[in-house]
Amino acid sequence: MRLRLAAAHAQREREGLLRRVRTCEMLPGGRRMVGGRVLADFCGNDYLGLASHRELVAALTRAAASEGVGTGAAHLVSGHRGEHAALEEELADWTGRQRAVLFSTGVMANLGALQALLGAGAMPARDTALCVQDKLNHASLIDGAQLAGAELRRYPHADVAGAARQLEARPDLPALLATDGVFSMDGDIARLPALAALCRERNALLYVDDAHGLGVVGPQGAGAVAAAGLGSGEAHVLMGTLGKALGCAGAFVAGDADLMDAIVQFARPYIYTTAMPAAMAAATRAALRLVREDTEGRRERLAANIARFRAGATQLGLPLMPSDTAIQPVLLGETGTALAAARALERAGFLVVAIRPPTVPRGGARLRITLSATHTAERIDALLAALARIHLPVQALAV
Repeated sequence: MRLRLAAAHAQREREGLLRRVRTCEMLPGGRRMVGGRVLADFCGNDYLGLASHRELVAALTRAAASEGVGTGAAHLVSGHRGEHAALEEELADWTGRQRAVLFSTGVMANLGALQALLGAGAMPARDTALCVQDKLNHASLIDGAQLAGAELRRYPHADVAGAARQLEARPDLPALLATDGVFSMDGDIARLPALAALCRERNALLYVDDAHGLGVVGPQGAGAVAAAGLGSGEAHVLMGTLGKALGCAGAFVAGDADLMDAIVQFARPYIYTTAMPAAMAAATRAALRLVREDTEGRRERLAANIARFRAGATQLGLPLMPSDTAIQPVLLGETGTALAAARALERAGFLVVAIRPPTVPRGGARLRITLSATHTAERIDALLAALARIHLPVQALAV
């Protein structure tokens, strides 16, 4: 076993695909201390700059003083506190669903919900369910379907006709179609109205992972599903994370009461995991109020920053991908090119991560630049100037 692991490790290192953990200390103003250097962060998912907001810190501190740090038990034992219940109710109201169920992470939410909906726990063990997914879905959606023992069929990215063909291939099976709302590496938004119509026609459940849409798009920041005007009768299960635009940690799934009860009954990552700290739920409630009201105009500032970056990058001829969200990938193709560009940006004072296979397909290495409401026009212009100084290969510019 050790020899196999060592060989796999060596191969990744040869291909420039080895991952390494770096310690990044948070500093005010969207900056990070990395290896003794102060860098402007253009790769995080704190899209609205709420992670260090004074109201979130105050809510977490107050709740920790009264509730303690850990909950000490799973939700179904004695770990479900009043802050959890209140947060679930507020998340359900925000997303227009009957009920929401909290999970400790987004990965656990997808693994648990798909296991419950597709797996043997929700149907006779002899049955198999069909799960149809976009090829660019988050890894946890793919893993969830596989761990549930479902028949997994994937369609080309954003190809609704391809999704229809995969559903038609097994009309005898109960079906669920799962998609990202905003795709985490490309930044584009799924064709949700068309997918909802397809699921209605095929009598399939539609499951949307809106981790990168919640907080930043749609009315009250309620996400890509809300922006598409889809209710719980059309987008049946909605998953969202609390550690991106809301600046906290954890995740939830929301939908009608029957589906949510099935998840509570059969989702092993929910049943067998200690509940998130009640103090974190309190901080998330504070974040949710800020997101829904948005009296500080954070979504407007984020939209202006996205437009400014895209206009400047287009003027420079950078190989942008078609995204109107906070995720702005610069497609470079080869792993070595992306790594060299990321290192050059770091020398210039910017933290931008090179995304490489297997996170993205081979030949799809990129700089995943993310914008935040906290970025200033001057800092965005400085990043563009640094990108202009990087000598990108001609073939990348032609993508």
